Amino acid sequence: MTQPAEPSLNPVPDPAPDPVVDPALDPVDPPGAGDGAPGGPPAPRTVDVAGLVAQARAGRPRAVARLVSLVEDAHPALREVMAALAPHTGHARIIGLTGSPGVGKSTTTSAIVRALRARDERVGVLAVDPSSPFSGGALLGDRIRMQEHALDPGVYIRSMASRGHLGGLSWSAPQAMRVLDAAGCDDVLIETVGVGQSEVEIASHADTTVVLLAPGMGDGIQAAKAGILEIGDLFVVNKADRDGAEATMRDLRHMISLGERPGAGGWRPPVIRCIASTGEGIAELVEALDEHAEWSRRTGALRRRRLRRAAGEIESIALTALRERIGDLRDGRRMEQLAERVVDGETDPYAAADRLLADLRQG
Repeated sequence: MTQPAEPSLNPVPDPAPDPVVDPALDPVDPPGAGDGAPGGPPAPRTVDVAGLVAQARAGRPRAVARLVSLVEDAHPALREVMAALAPHTGHARIIGLTGSPGVGKSTTTSAIVRALRARDERVGVLAVDPSSPFSGGALLGDRIRMQEHALDPGVYIRSMASRGHLGGLSWSAPQAMRVLDAAGCDDVLIETVGVGQSEVEIASHADTTVVLLAPGMGDGIQAAKAGILEIGDLFVVNKADRDGAEATMRDLRHMISLGERPGAGGWRPPVIRCIASTGEGIAELVEALDEHAEWSRRTGALRRRRLRRAAGEIESIALTALRERIGDLRDGRRMEQLAERVVDGETDPYAAADRLLADLRQG
């Protein structure tokens, strides 16, 4: 049972006024917010990062929501936000759930949240939905299946659009995870978009990766394809009341047995039978999650995985900054000059790239 004094992560706004005002995230500009010219663009606004972080640490849902919005919008204050959050991260267990469309990821996520809340754990959920390649919009409908938790003060649910990012996640998901971690969540669940055979990015961001499959969808063969079988720490055959569930479980166990046999103390991914809509198998799934978490801590696998995750984030941020600097050169004459020399046969692309890197170092 939820303790009355527990800070609220409920995304419904608190009745008390929020002392931190961030007009940049408000839907309506306040009077005088423009640059002085009628109809002109709004002037840059500052964000009280310290205040937002303090409120997020206290469990204020509006502060958590605003910090995630800063992350998604790549706000100029993002670096300051991440620096302020860094000392408070590293405590939450990150659980990734992935699988093909229609296997029941949202229903399973909701069932796991219910089980974790029964243990009085605070839970954050990031549900990633695909963006339209035409309009750029996203339905953000995964949270519809989690409405039972909407008023739970110990649950924070945030839908995020993939915004064209490949791999099954939003590009901002890693930093949003840090926000929920710093906000005091014991567990952060990340539900990916419906993935196929190559969208396996979740494995590099989660402490435990759960791959969901369903009978009658060809998943027994899909799991054998490159990437899917290798990323799973746990495999769940959901909708197991359908015909073919036992065959799917048998195929999975057989394919796992064909893989490289772990050494002493190694982890062998279990295959769990589940009917998330009724709750059947959820207790076994949560128990397996706990067992993998304990094994990861005991063997040092958790530390190694988090080190790889941090290295990947550093590399991604550095490459993004490098691309921005190259873009600045592209807008100027230097890139055009190098391209002309390559087309005219005066140099080759490798030498031109070396020259470009030299220019970047000098700049």
